[in-house]
Amino acid sequence: MENNMHIMVDLETMGTRPNAPIVSIGAVMFNADGIHERLYRNVSLASAVRSGAVIDPNTVMWWMAQSEDARTALVDETAGSIADALRDLGKMVCGPNDALVGVWGNGASFDNVIVSESCRRLGMAPLWEFWKDRCYRTVKSAYPDVKLERTGVHHNALSDAETQAEHLIRINEASGGIIL
Repeated sequence: MENNMHIMVDLETMGTRPNAPIVSIGAVMFNADGIHERLYRNVSLASAVRSGAVIDPNTVMWWMAQSEDARTALVDETAGSIADALRDLGKMVCGPNDALVGVWGNGASFDNVIVSESCRRLGMAPLWEFWKDRCYRTVKSAYPDVKLERTGVHHNALSDAETQAEHLIRINEASGGIIL
C-alpha cells in the first residue's frame, strides 16, 4: 500500500448530534496521487436505532426535501446492520495499511464523532486513534479559492466522500503539498 494514506469518511444520518443514527457510510482511501479504494454501506435505520441512536425529526424533514436520487439511496432492502457497516469501515482503516496518516470528516464535530460514538454504543473499540482525526471543513475554509467540483449524487455518502477527497487533493496541490 502507498505511503501517507488518508481516508475521507462521509455519513448520511438521521440527526446531527453525536448520537445520530447512521443510514449510510461512504469512505475512500486516498493520497496526493488520487483515490485508491472505495467503501459504501447502507445501514438499516432500525439497526442504528436499536443500538441507541436517536432520530432527529428536523433531519428527517430535511431529508424529505432532498433529491429523489439521494433519498432513494437510503431506502435499500439489503441495508445491513450498523455493527457490520462499522466493521467494514474498520477493515478499510486497519487493512494492510500501516501508513494511515489521517481520517477526514466534513466537520470537527460530525462524521468522525458520530462514527466514534456509534462504536462506543455498540461496545466496539474505536476504529482509529483519536490523533488521526482530521477536519476537511477547516482545511476547505482556509483555501476558498480552490473551488469544490461536486460529482455524483449530492448527499450520497460515497459521492460526497469522493468529491471531498478530490477537493482535498486539489487543495494539497495549491498548498504546495503541505496538507497530505
